[in-house]
Amino acid sequence: MHEISERQHQIIITALEIIAKQGIQALTIKNLSKEIGFTEAAIYRHFESKVQILITILDFFQESSNLKFSETNLNQINPNQIDANELIRKVFNHHFIKFSEIPSLVAVIFSDDIFKNEIMLSNKINSIMKNNIDSLSNIIKIGQQNNQFRIDINADELSIIFLGSLRLYIKRWQDSNYSFDLIFEGQKFVNSLLKLIKGVQND
Repeated sequence: MHEISERQHQIIITALEIIAKQGIQALTIKNLSKEIGFTEAAIYRHFESKVQILITILDFFQESSNLKFSETNLNQINPNQIDANELIRKVFNHHFIKFSEIPSLVAVIFSDDIFKNEIMLSNKINSIMKNNIDSLSNIIKIGQQNNQFRIDINADELSIIFLGSLRLYIKRWQDSNYSFDLIFEGQKFVNSLLKLIKGVQND
């Protein structure tokens, strides 16, 4: 992700505030202009469209996700020394913290409506999902090699099941108007998912 200017950061934060208060459909250049106190022309000097603002938000999330997965340094550690359970807990706790800090990110990342007719947004979210599935699958494969996770289901399929379940859980948090502690309850949910995929020798 390219470095963003202070003014671009201000626009992004305001966009997220609009999404948090009024929903993603309320995010328009006109509404941004009124909320932030800039002319529409001034906003267009920093972002060519609403879509570009959303792509920048998605880039921020993707960079954050990639950084957290890369911190595991799987290629630099002996697989036998890796606790796959703990790695998964750390990765998803990071996401729970990020969503708790900026709840409106959920409305952007998990919004189906805005991606239907915007190919750039659709491609971006598909890229994020593919990267996350591949990264989680690599951790699960190590867990399978170490008998931590069940081996009767393909690692890619387990990662999709895992991420799909977490998506529904986070959407439930959003639909409840953020009524429960996502960090605390999310950790318990991840532990439940880890129990479902644990290896036979780890009973």
